[in-house]
Amino acid sequence: MFLDGDVWAAKFRDFRSEAWRLETLPQYLMPQEAEEFAAFKDGARFSGPYEDSWTQMVRTRNVGRVHIVSRPLSEYLRFEFERYYRHQAPSGEDIRILDITERENPLPAAQDFWMFDHSTIVLMHYHRDGKQIGRELYEGDPAPFIEYQRIAKAESVPFLEYVRE
Repeated sequence: MFLDGDVWAAKFRDFRSEAWRLETLPQYLMPQEAEEFAAFKDGARFSGPYEDSWTQMVRTRNVGRVHIVSRPLSEYLRFEFERYYRHQAPSGEDIRILDITERENPLPAAQDFWMFDHSTIVLMHYHRDGKQIGRELYEGDPAPFIEYQRIAKAESVPFLEYVRE
């Protein structure tokens, strides 16, 4: 089942204990970010902080992610760090970075996904360039994704610690 619109939004509205994401790509080409990303590439910087529905949600709910990266960081990752992570982490989102620059990736077979309440898995599908193809409700056993989360959290560092280094 492919998720979009209100069905997709309901996953964030209706989760009970936790929403968690694994990000594996160095770039995501999202239409809603195109203008800001282009401005960033032209040298504009976002001062923030800002308040939107996402930051409001992470202030009161358990939301987290681990992003697998390698250096040098892509231009998109530098944009994402400045535009989003730098503001979302202090707001309460548990953002962690798993840097695989000088080590083996502990999750080489994992793809991007969202996990809600350790029971509902949504696979995120992308082209190689980071353009989203779709979101698919996974119908199988969530145990492998729970294990991916355990490994990702254990092998990563908090975003604010990562950017201090």
